[in-house]
Amino acid sequence: MPFGRFRIIAVACGFTVLALFAGCGGGGGSRKSVPGANTAAIVVNAGPAGNYANGLFTTVTICASGTSNCQAVSGVLVDTGSFGVRILSTALPSSVSSALAQEKDASGNSVVECAQFSDGITWGPVKTADVKIASEEAAAIPTQVIGDPAFSAVPAGCSSAGAPEDTLQKLGANGILGIGPFVQDCPACAPGTTNNQNLYYSCAGSSCNVTTVGLPQQVQNPVAAFGTDNNGVLVELPAVPSSTTTVSGSLIFGIGTQSDNGLGSAHVYTIDTNTGNISTTFKGQSYSSFLDTGSNAYFFLDSTTTGLPTCPSPESGFYCPSSRVNLSATNAGTNNASGTISFSIDNADTLFSNLADTVFPALGGPNSGVFDWGLPFFYGRNVFVAIEGAPTPGGAGPYWAY
Repeated sequence: MPFGRFRIIAVACGFTVLALFAGCGGGGGSRKSVPGANTAAIVVNAGPAGNYANGLFTTVTICASGTSNCQAVSGVLVDTGSFGVRILSTALPSSVSSALAQEKDASGNSVVECAQFSDGITWGPVKTADVKIASEEAAAIPTQVIGDPAFSAVPAGCSSAGAPEDTLQKLGANGILGIGPFVQDCPACAPGTTNNQNLYYSCAGSSCNVTTVGLPQQVQNPVAAFGTDNNGVLVELPAVPSSTTTVSGSLIFGIGTQSDNGLGSAHVYTIDTNTGNISTTFKGQSYSSFLDTGSNAYFFLDSTTTGLPTCPSPESGFYCPSSRVNLSATNAGTNNASGTISFSIDNADTLFSNLADTVFPALGGPNSGVFDWGLPFFYGRNVFVAIEGAPTPGGAGPYWAY
């Protein structure tokens, strides 16, 4: 079975996905919340395509703006490493997708995005929608419709970044809910900048050219557009001592805005706004790092640095030690807050041999240069994601806290 991960590659400028089954202790333990208006159910399972490991999913409702013409889309990947709502066109009935307003540029051409992943891209138009999650609503925000048949011709500048992840089997989810610590997905794509990275295109028919897009018109974090509870999110998942079939948790909107989302004893780790990262010290060396529910494992360094052997193909993107290895590393924010994390890495081939399991707390793989604290980090922790510029009881975002 293939399993996936999503990871940001530059501050608010896109993200990467690695082949689904081939990968590239803080305080505040898990607590049980009473579901409220600001709480969405989340679940770790194999996903709607039945091919995900450590995939965190929820339901997002997409509506034609200002109407009751809506579709609830389940199996949407929750991703704290990206920004914005991206929905497969096949997950939307034509009555809804056709009613979503197409974003246009000043020349009247359609705005289309090429979101870039490490094993492919999501290509699709930017359309305005009302996005509803639990009882929260982001009205009339730009979203991406992946694989829209009206834009089947992928320009060379986009296709050179990889193959389209435009079907359920390829994406492994019905969409992506990007709720990381930034608002827009590509500040470098705004007018007056010179680093578009082939993300946004202006399309007239099948002719598409790279373009700039203003920040308000970019695909963006829906939480920042909520009327309330809009300064961040809290991800709550139970502790997972060993691999299992599924676990459930809560995605709670807002930080310190209601009785169910207070910071409590969580430590705040502020983020470098230039890199989007904190730092992790491992084996005496410091690395840029981030906390990412969209990555399905701990991804860090390589076999030479870690001493952990990688698995044979087709699982060569994961580590396969002969037995479980216990490790530790120290995270530090730009505010000099620091704390040591203990974690374990097990043999991925052994973990995957039980086909009923989809939850793996000790799954890891190589990722040279950057320390990616993927979904296993979130098991048994309350992890807060504060949005850039938003005031919170722990100070203004962006930060992570746990």
